[in-house]
Amino acid sequence: MTVTTVTDAITALVAPIISDLKLDLYDLEFNGGVLKITVDTLPGSDGGITLDQLALVTRLVGRDLDHHDPIPGHYTLEVSSPGLERHLRTPQHFQRAIGRTVSVRLRSVEAGERRVQGVLIAADERTATIRLDDAASTERVVPLDAIDRARTVFTWGGVEKPGAKKGKKADKGTKGAAAVKPKGPSDELDRPIEEEATA
Repeated sequence: MTVTTVTDAITALVAPIISDLKLDLYDLEFNGGVLKITVDTLPGSDGGITLDQLALVTRLVGRDLDHHDPIPGHYTLEVSSPGLERHLRTPQHFQRAIGRTVSVRLRSVEAGERRVQGVLIAADERTATIRLDDAASTERVVPLDAIDRARTVFTWGGVEKPGAKKGKKADKGTKGAAAVKPKGPSDELDRPIEEEATA
């Protein structure tokens, strides 16, 4: 059985489970005895995926894989979320990332560049249009089959360090001033996850 056939069989088994949980099968890779399943919230949903949801997907998918046994030999199952800087491999990944900053490495040097970074402004089944981070805001259309690797780029939005003034470094010796930590995505991990009861 080829990797493609195995991957198709796994996808046919896994996709309905994830869909029933009102989640999105973002990506699925089977390589070197490792099955990586990436799940996300549905496009347009508020908030991200929780650890409880990932644990539930792992349990349900693992049970069905054990029962149907579509993978010959031993394998490792990894279930995760795409993260803040998500890999873009399929046309759907690019379409979902429209409006976000992306970093693209091309298979070969084109127009003197191998790396392209900017805001993804359009994507279809064959191309991605990126507004470059240059002074002229040049728009570049990149064929998807010319891309070696691509990912979204997470930016903190220019949050300055507490106590810092523009053009000056923060005074490390200041006493009595309470440090205020800017709120970021990592703060979500510090909060307890609320479990939603299902009937």
